[in-house]
Amino acid sequence: MNPHSEQPVFTRTPIIRSFRHFIILASAVISVSAGEGADRFRLDAERMLAWTRADNGLYPLLADFTDHNPRRISGSENLEKGLDWIITKMKAEGWNVRTQPVMVPRWRRGSESLTMVSPMGRTIPFCGLGGSIGTDGKPLKAAVLVVGSFTELKQRAVEAKGRIVVYNVPFTTYGETVAYRYNGASEAARFGAVASLVRSVGPFGIQTVHTGAMGYKDSLPKIPSGAITMEDALLLKRMQDRGEAIELQLTMEATWMPDAPSRNIIIEMRGSELPNEVVVMGGHIDSWDLGTGAMDDGGGCFVSWRALTMMKTLGLRPKRTIRVCFWTNEENGLRGGKAYADQTTNEKHVLGMESDGGVFAPTGFTCSDTGEIRKRVEDVATLLAPIHATTIRTDDGGADTGPLLARGVPTVELTVQGDRYFWFHHTEGDTIDKLSEREMNDCVYAMAVMAWCHANF
Repeated sequence: MNPHSEQPVFTRTPIIRSFRHFIILASAVISVSAGEGADRFRLDAERMLAWTRADNGLYPLLADFTDHNPRRISGSENLEKGLDWIITKMKAEGWNVRTQPVMVPRWRRGSESLTMVSPMGRTIPFCGLGGSIGTDGKPLKAAVLVVGSFTELKQRAVEAKGRIVVYNVPFTTYGETVAYRYNGASEAARFGAVASLVRSVGPFGIQTVHTGAMGYKDSLPKIPSGAITMEDALLLKRMQDRGEAIELQLTMEATWMPDAPSRNIIIEMRGSELPNEVVVMGGHIDSWDLGTGAMDDGGGCFVSWRALTMMKTLGLRPKRTIRVCFWTNEENGLRGGKAYADQTTNEKHVLGMESDGGVFAPTGFTCSDTGEIRKRVEDVATLLAPIHATTIRTDDGGADTGPLLARGVPTVELTVQGDRYFWFHHTEGDTIDKLSEREMNDCVYAMAVMAWCHANF
């Protein structure tokens, strides 16, 4: 046997086998990296899912908060007491809580009423729109013109002078229909109206009034503006169609007051490797002065808080900082979101996340990015299959992350099965009983997984 001829036979097979194993191993590593690697977090996600499935603490926490701290309109004592309540609870959990100062607008509705004088006497459910002026300390009595659009108002401009214009506009989408709430007063004033009323912005009634923000054009007179129910808007339209003369009497004490101090609330898990790179998630903690703001947006805040609590409880430590922010003054000013962006310019935000559409059964996320970040978000969404929240669509993030988006930060917003959201939006009906504990916990899972993956890629 020739040792020189036999040695290659003896050594070649092991060498080739070892090299082949190396190629397979290297390919697997490259594949994980090149494919964005959301699957590498699957075990973390499974632990999170088990935790949220077993959690029974979030729903009663939100119920306790909203039951005792309703009507958290910006600049109110209710809002500031609510913020104190949250800070106390967070500190009891062991969080290092910090706040950001924010000066917020302060509008007060005061006493208000709307009555039908003719063709019959009747008290009409009514609420002033946020930002409206009042009736200058005395009742305003006028005839009514009901219109179904801005186009019809323009066509009937001569009839609008000296009247209360009522917009009887059916709900299509929030984005389309809310234009009548926000711009209705100025458009009516353009043609000489003395006040404007809008059919409450929502697809469902039961004599419920919906408030919300309105605005004025500086070039036009300011007139009082409020909302009536779907049913009464339709009643007034039927009366007008029958040729009946309708007269209403409106009283509003609504007024603006000087700006007031408020706060954003922040808690976070500092990144172990890149602490100055941040994934921020949250919602807005202020609400309108009707209802308790459980859907809009106490739920979005508390779901984000619970997601961070879960990570801490599970002993997870992110590579980048994961932060929760409760933004103030989203409803009538967006100053909390602006202040947050202005006060964090020294940090790199890799993602801004928001939940402000109700915490019903999650369906996925919107994403502002259409490139690499979008692919990464879609990759992470595969981990949300157990809760059926895998749909990703292109859209801007929420209102409070808008200032971050303007800075170039990609943003995402949780989407949910919100069929009933606008039934109760900005009404006395926005209370905890509209929410499901299981669905809220699923929202925790969705927010946690999206934040965790982006903090660790």
